Amino acid sequence: MASTYFKRYRMEVDLRGRDFSEVEVSPGYRLAAWAPELLELHAQTKFLSFHDEMDAHVFPCLGDRMGCLRLMREIAAKAGFLPEATWLAIFDDPETSQPENCGTIQGLDTRNGYGSIQNVGVVPRHRGRGLGRSLLRRALEGFQRAGLCCVSLEVTAENHAAIRLYRQEGFVVVKTVFKAAEVAYL
Repeated sequence: MASTYFKRYRMEVDLRGRDFSEVEVSPGYRLAAWAPELLELHAQTKFLSFHDEMDAHVFPCLGDRMGCLRLMREIAAKAGFLPEATWLAIFDDPETSQPENCGTIQGLDTRNGYGSIQNVGVVPRHRGRGLGRSLLRRALEGFQRAGLCCVSLEVTAENHAAIRLYRQEGFVVVKTVFKAAEVAYL
């Protein structure tokens, strides 16, 4: 094991004057509002979204099923947990007639009019279909309905697709941070 540092950006967006009323979702997909009985599905989707990604090295809990479950329980138990900014993306597979959970986002009210996005995750086989944008916009709408004026998130600097999406949605980098992590070298 060796220590390394991951460069991360703190990004923020001002919600004042923004309109999120039209959130489009790709055909075959739908967004499910937070409900406590969906907690385990959020955790499972978080694991499937992150376990093979760089963020699982930055935050080891994301690479472990039980770690994702603990994380979701912690997020949902926080005093500032914001159900209206927490969504699950579902694919209604016409071939199997079985719904497949394929994206997740969680939000917190951090006080003083500010919100925080905890995780935006899309399962790899469902990426490139606009689900990240749909989840993000629906969460931003939820923050706005809760009366918050600004939302922040952190993203690993090498996650270029996510950074591009956040910038397109009005986020700007306000700070660069470095996260220490233990990584195994083979």
